[in-house]
Amino acid sequence: MSRTVARCLSPVLTILAVTISGSAVVKAAEPEVIPLWPKGAPGALGTEAVDIPTLTIFKPDPAKATGSAIVICPGGGYGFLAVEHEGAEVAKWLNSLGITGVMLKYRLAPKYHHPAMMNDVNRAIRTVRARASEWGLDPKRVGVLGFSAGGHLASTAATHYDAGKADAEDPIERVSSRPDRAILVYPVIALATPFGHTGSLNNLLGKNPPKELVESLSNETQVTKDTPPTFLAHTNADAGVPAENSLLFALALRKHKVPVELHLFEKGVHGLGLGSGWAGRIPPEPSFEAWPGLCATWLKNQGFLDKNAK
Repeated sequence: MSRTVARCLSPVLTILAVTISGSAVVKAAEPEVIPLWPKGAPGALGTEAVDIPTLTIFKPDPAKATGSAIVICPGGGYGFLAVEHEGAEVAKWLNSLGITGVMLKYRLAPKYHHPAMMNDVNRAIRTVRARASEWGLDPKRVGVLGFSAGGHLASTAATHYDAGKADAEDPIERVSSRPDRAILVYPVIALATPFGHTGSLNNLLGKNPPKELVESLSNETQVTKDTPPTFLAHTNADAGVPAENSLLFALALRKHKVPVELHLFEKGVHGLGLGSGWAGRIPPEPSFEAWPGLCATWLKNQGFLDKNAK
């Protein structure tokens, strides 16, 4: 491993313990961190940490492992990553359900713009699916989960995927990037509407992007019958990213007869993570702490908690 990659990965390796839904802090095994592209990301503008997207793999207790995996996209307006309360804590929650959590560190503005982020999430899903046998996973149960701008990225994965290139030299590029399920938590989605998030839009596409490009990434317009079943959670009080983002996506899913579950909570500011907030910045909201349990039930109904289901 190069010194540059090692510098990129070392901060993530310090994440060893988290608190989930009020439970005691539990020391976890050190997660494995790998570069998304071992030979360098396409379109990379350098070799520093910001140029190297990574996956941090949080594995559940082998006795509880179901064989399912979910790629996690933390939020941060496409300008930073909230890796603690929208990344590591979420992975540990998934581990408690027996699901492998794979946290994606994707490229960010101002150095990067679309399509770098989309390429990163699509590559992440391909990587998990391509290495499923090696990691003890079911390649037909690979989901994506995102918060805020990470929710936009997850919705992009759910609507801008491809089947892979059968003749690609890289075996990872031969497999599909379509997630089998999507979980979107207070997501940015409707970029081409008055409900979109200006900061995320500017960071993703730069200033004054072409109208057609904005519309193509306003993902409620990109839903088809093949979009994966989706779970959405939002709050009515969210002033940062209005609930219309989730509502419009849910309506699009219904229009195309794609299974959808939507939970709109009355209270709660933007950025609550699992509901416990962000220490020192975002206060917890007890009502929003219900969404992980509701999502766990949904995942069970989707077969993601069936041990080694095929």
